[in-house]
Amino acid sequence: MPSPATDRRLVILTEGHSGPITAKTANSVLRYQPEQVLALLDSTKAGKTAQEVMDVGGQTPVVASLDDVPDANTLMIGIAPAGGQIPQAWRAVILAAISRGMDVVSGLHQFLSDDAQFSDAAARSGSKLVDVRKNDEQDVAAFQGFREDCLRIHTVGQDCCVGKMLVAIELTRAMQQAGHDCKFVATGQTGILIEGDGSPIDCVVSDFISGAVEKQILENENHDILFVEGQGSLSHPRYSGVTLGLLHGCQPQGLILCYELGRTTVHGMGHVPLKPLAELCELYESMANLMGPSQVIGIAMNSRAATAEQAEAERQRVSEELGLPVCDVLRHGPEDLIDAVCQLKPQLALG
Repeated sequence: MPSPATDRRLVILTEGHSGPITAKTANSVLRYQPEQVLALLDSTKAGKTAQEVMDVGGQTPVVASLDDVPDANTLMIGIAPAGGQIPQAWRAVILAAISRGMDVVSGLHQFLSDDAQFSDAAARSGSKLVDVRKNDEQDVAAFQGFREDCLRIHTVGQDCCVGKMLVAIELTRAMQQAGHDCKFVATGQTGILIEGDGSPIDCVVSDFISGAVEKQILENENHDILFVEGQGSLSHPRYSGVTLGLLHGCQPQGLILCYELGRTTVHGMGHVPLKPLAELCELYESMANLMGPSQVIGIAMNSRAATAEQAEAERQRVSEELGLPVCDVLRHGPEDLIDAVCQLKPQLALG
């Protein structure tokens, strides 16, 4: 995946799915690459702004048709649903974009380039079909060690869709601004779209997951600190395999456990209760320590649905319970977690 295109003028397709969680790809691109986004396409929300429907994006308009954004040159699929399939009703919009010569970028498991109708239309119009998750990873992990002075911090989760990518990006950018040599290591489609490189771990053959992550670390270990984006959760019935392969592949010295305040059941599986944070801290440390010394150094709370008072009370409660720094990196700022990272480095005698 090349670096993010500076000449991209995006329309992000979220038809019928606009929302901070249901359209999390759109949400993150609006947050981190707003200069590229001309509009969201969702006829059910047309006339509103991105801020109104996504809680981010300011005055970026929501439009009903591609005709409303004649200057756009790229259509981006803005959702990342379980199973990663293209909604059938979206095919007409995708074909319309291709017929206009627009590029189409997708992070879904169902590849645009494998669809004969899309591929034939793109061949006629000259459109590029970009499948972010498509990969040819075939390397098993060697586990021969990483550069000793490279600190690896991995965001892990109580559940999926709790902000693991956002926390890793926010910490990376804050520490870069403070003069630290840091790199965000993307492991999912949205992170790759934002960072311009990475590996789509949840679409790698299971034998090669750890190897694909290891390769990303080796390619970036010239940096002092790597923030490795987490995927899924060890306790999620659907995605635990990806989570474990990623955990072992990056061999982190420090873990930041992410969760959402108020969530009680597994995302997409309302009949499955979430595991307590204390239990998951122990579990993540146990699994990580199979490969090398690792510890949970902080808790990242997602308090988007809570009041400031509720978030502060929760922050104090969890910090007292676990003996760890706790913050919402957007509401409180990332400083408490940055301090935890900076304190870990001398403990490990790195740099």
